[in-house]
Amino acid sequence: MKTELVELLIKLAQVLQINMRWMTWNLFLAFIPLALSIWLFRRNRGRTWVWWLGFLVFYAFLPNAPYLLTDVIHLIHDIRTIQSVWMITLVLIPLYILVIFAGFEAYVVSLINLGYYLHRVGKRQWILWVELITHALSAVGIYWGRFLRFNSWDFITQPDAVLTIGVEEIVGKQPLVIIAVTFVILIGLYAIMKRVTLGWVQQRNINIPMNSQSTKNG
Repeated sequence: MKTELVELLIKLAQVLQINMRWMTWNLFLAFIPLALSIWLFRRNRGRTWVWWLGFLVFYAFLPNAPYLLTDVIHLIHDIRTIQSVWMITLVLIPLYILVIFAGFEAYVVSLINLGYYLHRVGKRQWILWVELITHALSAVGIYWGRFLRFNSWDFITQPDAVLTIGVEEIVGKQPLVIIAVTFVILIGLYAIMKRVTLGWVQQRNINIPMNSQSTKNG
């Protein structure tokens, strides 16, 4: 019994060690657009060329945040590897939930910050449409990342491949279905998490101007 437990713990440690590498890296990529959203949209900055460059980088990295939703595929492999109900229930699943939640919350707050900026510059009526367009672009980015293995920096290192291979691959029936399903999932989860996030902020009377009153349909 002790030998089996030791073997199980060793196997769990190995799985966690492997997971921590990609989880840490993916979370780092997810928090880049969050940090940029604070710098771009929460501070009174003029729209200089530096601002626009930051804006482009923001959108290039933004799909990395909801991309963590697709990392649930690794959970299936880990479950088969560990094969312990208790370890899976008490350690593995909570870890995945925490990481995926953190990544998607970074996406939600980033868009809330963008909505706040639009509200502040007098473009309140654009918020819903910008959110929908962002969900669509993120759905395409998620597909490129998961299936074509493109990274955000490929827009700079190999823009031709992104535009040619990327566009060619998404016009097929199966890719369009996957992107459409991803788009719907993003809309649904974002709507829920946005309300939860704004509600949490309001309950704690945090003195941060938000756009909750202007995005009831968002």
